[in-house]
Amino acid sequence: MSESPRRRTPVARHGQLRTPGATGQLLKLLGIALAVILVSGLGVGTFVVGGLLNTVSANAVELENQKELPPDISAYEGGFDMLLTGVDTCEPKYAYLFGKRCTGKDAQGTLNDVNLLVHVSAAPRRVTVVSFPRDLMIPIPSCTDANGKTTSAMSKQQLNVAYEHGGDKGGLNCVAKTISSLVGNEDIEFAAKVTFGGVIEITDAIGGVDVCLANPIKDRFTGLDMSAGDHTIQGLQALQFLRTRHGVGDGSDLGRIGNQQQYMSSLVRKLISGQVLGNVGTMLKLADVGLNNLEASTSLANPMTIAQIALAVKDVPFDDIVFVQYPTVYDPADTDRVIPDKRNAKILWDAITANKQLQITHENTKNDGVVVKEPDTGATTAPTPTPTGTPADVVELPSSITGTSAAQVTCSNGNVRGR
Repeated sequence: MSESPRRRTPVARHGQLRTPGATGQLLKLLGIALAVILVSGLGVGTFVVGGLLNTVSANAVELENQKELPPDISAYEGGFDMLLTGVDTCEPKYAYLFGKRCTGKDAQGTLNDVNLLVHVSAAPRRVTVVSFPRDLMIPIPSCTDANGKTTSAMSKQQLNVAYEHGGDKGGLNCVAKTISSLVGNEDIEFAAKVTFGGVIEITDAIGGVDVCLANPIKDRFTGLDMSAGDHTIQGLQALQFLRTRHGVGDGSDLGRIGNQQQYMSSLVRKLISGQVLGNVGTMLKLADVGLNNLEASTSLANPMTIAQIALAVKDVPFDDIVFVQYPTVYDPADTDRVIPDKRNAKILWDAITANKQLQITHENTKNDGVVVKEPDTGATTAPTPTPTGTPADVVELPSSITGTSAAQVTCSNGNVRGR
């Protein structure tokens, strides 16, 4: 299908930021999707000169049905997809922070609690980051691990068991296969996963991430206790912030996703600032952290590939990068879980596949994990672009599909119900 050369109507017009310069644009794709992956990518590129590429290659995972990749990522006429997943691993160094999750009778295996599919379109380049709730009940396909052992398919299971289901060094492949099947057998060319323990080291390495809270958060389940207002979080507090579910919105995993998106957007703004990119010592520290926390697909183990991916999206402004939640409805068999909203999911995926201009119509409520932060009086903001597309180029997504753009500033919609 041919694609319009027109630019997309921006998703959000509140609290917009100026589009960063060329250096920041070069780095932003992986950052706004999952900041720890961005750090890992930068780390690989930095340490190639030192001959440490083998660290990444040795941990690389083969994706099933991986097609041969072109030498230049820009050769993808139809765009490409990358899976980014964060796993809730009980790493020995940090297991004590997870309490009974790692040491009690409820101790579980490795769960893929953060699942993001980054779709990069053909020209005009657009980036859409789709978040899949961990509590999404879907079929899990048969998966093959690194030793050739094949697991049985499951007709209905929670999404976050896919990594464990994949077996020895097959978890990342199984998550990719599960997401691909859910969205219509979409080719996923690249994949990477990081541990939540890496969040602690990464935020420490850069001196913390700035977040804002519209209301206080008190969550006894994660130990997070924060007042309303602006905060710089790092280390354990950053991990608690990303893990909190009871402390934001309606206490669901859907609210947590919005809160995580606020963190990621804020981190990428810091990464592209002179505080990080202009500090060689900080960059080297980030590189070291990245190399120790990255598990990539074999297709992503080459640092040149990471550079090519960045080049493919270097001209995409923040307001053309969209975060959306995969549409769901509550599972009638268990209201603590959700199932795909197939009708609205088709609308979303048809729009993404056709490279249409996405228009978010959802307005945040008290149940959402974040609220929009209006710009300060007198603050300098980017002018609102004048829409250039025709009505046929724009798809207004159903109001049930929540989302934002990387240009929009949001604040946590905290509550104290998690006490």
